[in-house]
Amino acid sequence: MSTVALATLGCKVNQCESAYLEEKLTQADFLIRPFTGKADLYCINTCAVTSRAAMQSRQLIRRALRQNPEAEVVVMGCYSQIAAEEIAAIPGVTHILGTTEKLLLLDYIARPEQNQPPGVHLNDVRTAPAPQPLVFSGFSHRTRAFLKVQDGCDAFCSYCIVPYARGRSRSINLESVLGQVARFLDRGYQEVVLTGIHLGQWGLEFKPRQDLIDLLRSIIEHCPPPRLRLSSLEPGEITSDLLELIADEPSLCPHLHIPLQSGDATILSRMNRHYHPDFYRELVLEATQRIPDLAVGADVLVGFPGETDECFQNSYRLIESLPIAYLHVFPYSPRPTTPAATMSAQVSPSVIRQRCGLLRELDQAKRLTFLQRFSGEMRQVLVENRRDEASSMQCGFTDNYLPVLVPADSALENQVVMARLDRLEGNRLVAIPV
Repeated sequence: MSTVALATLGCKVNQCESAYLEEKLTQADFLIRPFTGKADLYCINTCAVTSRAAMQSRQLIRRALRQNPEAEVVVMGCYSQIAAEEIAAIPGVTHILGTTEKLLLLDYIARPEQNQPPGVHLNDVRTAPAPQPLVFSGFSHRTRAFLKVQDGCDAFCSYCIVPYARGRSRSINLESVLGQVARFLDRGYQEVVLTGIHLGQWGLEFKPRQDLIDLLRSIIEHCPPPRLRLSSLEPGEITSDLLELIADEPSLCPHLHIPLQSGDATILSRMNRHYHPDFYRELVLEATQRIPDLAVGADVLVGFPGETDECFQNSYRLIESLPIAYLHVFPYSPRPTTPAATMSAQVSPSVIRQRCGLLRELDQAKRLTFLQRFSGEMRQVLVENRRDEASSMQCGFTDNYLPVLVPADSALENQVVMARLDRLEGNRLVAIPV
């Protein structure tokens, strides 16, 4: 029986697609092995959103080749889509699959390549059809189920390579989404996380047109999970109706991840992001006023071309002033074919590192403030199937995305329990089930 090791970089969509492929490989009688060991087949589901992600993709390729020089090595996904020639130059790679072709992984490895490896299989993502619904039972190592409902992006932010790697925005039909939610519930999942490359665009191309609120209401009506969480949504896609639905519907987690990228109006315009910092400020304030326990997370891109000290300070002051629960801080790196890569006034790496350090310090302060705010309160906690190495306690998250530690009890695994948030321990709260 052949063995396979699968590594995944990047977003929740990638993780969902890898879980689907892992199940397909198991059904085809492959034995799943850790990527750190020897296998007959290595599959690397890559990411290209930053230069670091591309570098990590190359590192994983070379690691696989060192572990078994005779293995088949499949490199697939976003980095493959935009940099196939770079990958093909690495001796030992046998297959290069694009972002749509990777879901046909079993077909490609089952048939011999007609030419010398690597076999390169890429279609033009700009003309890709509606995304294939991923029909599978679940995740081998996750308590929360990620559900891909959308692929692609039409925004073309000037720094972002994703539209070139994933194609135009395309949605998975409502019936398929409801069917997959039902499968997850049958498997006992207590939380489903809706995810997409541009989640807020779900359904807009359908005739008749649908939108994310239609999707949420249908899930809640037909197959409501105990907890339903949204992944990242763009500022302009968070409407008053959506805030009302989150506030009124107990199964919808009070958690929104709203990318900011910059708090400076000039930089946002250069980024081709169509909102003003004042709009973002009012949105966050309105959301947290209407949903008092809401966790708001934000992405920030540091060092975009033209970002002066004043521009950076505008971002810093905006974030500092808002009730944001956590930040994801990314250093800007030029991505091939994007307009920003050739813009003037590129910021030096040393300045980017210094600014990232300041924002990461602010992130830690924001996280601590949000955790302390809920100390002593009662919250619903989903107890996960992993343990904290330092304390041996089980990990978990509240409905509003507070990371917690729960005294070890295997009977609580994958259960939503009411717990008292007792005290801080490091960067988590200790939750005592009641």
